Amino acid sequence: MSLNLNEMITETRNPDTMEMDMMTPLELVTAMNREDAKVAAAIAPLLPRIALTVEWAVMALKSGGRLFYMGAGTSGRLGVLDAAECPPTFGVSPDLVVALIAGGEGAFMKAVEGAEDSRELGKADLIAHKLSPTDVVIGIAASGRTPYVLGGLSYAREIGCRTVAISCNRNSEVGKAAELAIEAVVGPEVLTGSTRLKAGTAQKMILNMISTATMVGIGKVYQNLMVDVVQTNEKLCLRAEKIVMEATGADQATAREKISEAEGSVKTAITMILADCSLEEAQIRLEKTGGHVREAIK
Repeated sequence: MSLNLNEMITETRNPDTMEMDMMTPLELVTAMNREDAKVAAAIAPLLPRIALTVEWAVMALKSGGRLFYMGAGTSGRLGVLDAAECPPTFGVSPDLVVALIAGGEGAFMKAVEGAEDSRELGKADLIAHKLSPTDVVIGIAASGRTPYVLGGLSYAREIGCRTVAISCNRNSEVGKAAELAIEAVVGPEVLTGSTRLKAGTAQKMILNMISTATMVGIGKVYQNLMVDVVQTNEKLCLRAEKIVMEATGADQATAREKISEAEGSVKTAITMILADCSLEEAQIRLEKTGGHVREAIK
């Protein structure tokens, strides 16, 4: 594959920051803030494509499939970050949203030279995770041409997976390799080629949308409350109590009592209170409704 940086808007120079090294700190952060304000506007036209990605992901997870993120460098790290937040926030298995970064876990903190340039490595990582046709694979590449991501997307399509590409250049190679392209063109970076900036922000925003909306779709949210939050520290235990109180109008003592009775399950505690039922009945209701509290309390 030929590599021409001049054809990538992520690699072009920003005319508004040509004197960046002469700016005062206030001028510099003002310029960055001005550029960051363009990110949400660039994403807005892509919302139907992001929503379709969510629909695919929800169908996959409900069918026993998984959601995969693939990327290198900053893009890979953003995928790892988003995937890592799903288990504590939504109480899902770490195997449900899987992030693959070129070079492996060690590449999160330190770049692994040459890893992103291997299409074969992208395919091999998916094979190692026993990718199946019920899974959804999302390739993340600001440049839109990362070989590691291209290799993964190609293999995923070959075996029948739904595939999505998130990039920040038009008509990207990854966009062509995937079934669905999400190309958030945010323009030149304030620091030429530093795609951890606006491009990274765009990718983070899109991943936030995909993972959060997908978890809503599989019943991990009631109203706007994270009812499957994992209580791993004091703050989260208090948050769990607050969630039950917000959802039901119960006082803190009742919330704490019901959470304890529900063996730590916030979702079950809420169902017990709102449906005025026993632990066993609440569990049956939630099982029948796929974990959706709103349906379980009817």
